[in-house]
Amino acid sequence: MKLQQLRYIWEVARHNLNVSATAQSLYTSQPGISKQIRLLEDELGVEIFARSGKHLTRVTPAGQAIIDLAGQVLRLTENIKHVAQEHSDERRGSLSIATTHTQARYALPPVIREFTRKYPDVALHMQQGTPRQIAQMVSEGQADFAIATESLELFNDLVLLPCYRWNRCVLVPQGHPLAEMPSLTLDALAGYPLVTYVFGFTGRSQLDDAFRAQGLSPNVVLTAADADVIKTYVRLGMGVGIVAHMAVDPEQDTDLVALDASHLFESSTTKIGIRRGTFMRGYMYDFLQGFAEHLERDLVDAALAAGPRHEQSLFQHIELPVR
Repeated sequence: MKLQQLRYIWEVARHNLNVSATAQSLYTSQPGISKQIRLLEDELGVEIFARSGKHLTRVTPAGQAIIDLAGQVLRLTENIKHVAQEHSDERRGSLSIATTHTQARYALPPVIREFTRKYPDVALHMQQGTPRQIAQMVSEGQADFAIATESLELFNDLVLLPCYRWNRCVLVPQGHPLAEMPSLTLDALAGYPLVTYVFGFTGRSQLDDAFRAQGLSPNVVLTAADADVIKTYVRLGMGVGIVAHMAVDPEQDTDLVALDASHLFESSTTKIGIRRGTFMRGYMYDFLQGFAEHLERDLVDAALAAGPRHEQSLFQHIELPVR
């Protein structure tokens, strides 16, 4: 059994059994991958992949167990490399962050500016996607940290670190009737077409729950994953926008009125997800504390060492900041 063979079966599974795409991603030949997979199956005495002719059709039950273990082995070998890097040069390496547009556009810039100033030799990579996609990236080892509000809890191999709470605001053009109300209500909002986040993005579930609890059916006419897109369509008169308060730029959004909606919807919590068993380098701890001051090294280590979902008890006494 070779480490290369374990990597091949892991990557083939990750590429939806497409051996050609796997070969391209690993800069090797398709026949070479197929041969090594066959050799591994012969050695183990079980089929990892079921076949129809030359095509892989599905992962067998035994194959799935083997692939899961292969993923663990590959992650441990990466940790060995990271240990060596940490001792050879603690200020050099790479950090990959998977996050949503709202975090990348509004929450992360000052943190990344300071981090790159302090660690100029650390290559920083940012990947964007839906909350589920970025959680999966970290779960599969394609990124180090996932930063999002939704969906991280769907992956049991992620340790979740609460960072901050945030509220929503309602965006309307200057002179809109809602801007004249002394206090915004859900009844009033339900009377207008709404433009807000796609379900599964940026606390959308709390928004839907609030309307449902009041027996109201919001008239959502347009959804987007990007707060800037939502603002664009509010400007076009498509409807009233509901976005994270942090997504309002006081310098660029002067043509819009931001109405506080913290009394209408429960606050949401942004979290960082880290794959359990990740080897934490010194600069990774610094990034975490730069993003959320309470994430000190001892607290992060305790969370990583806790059992699945038991890490949340460590944060019960911490008052999260509101942004």
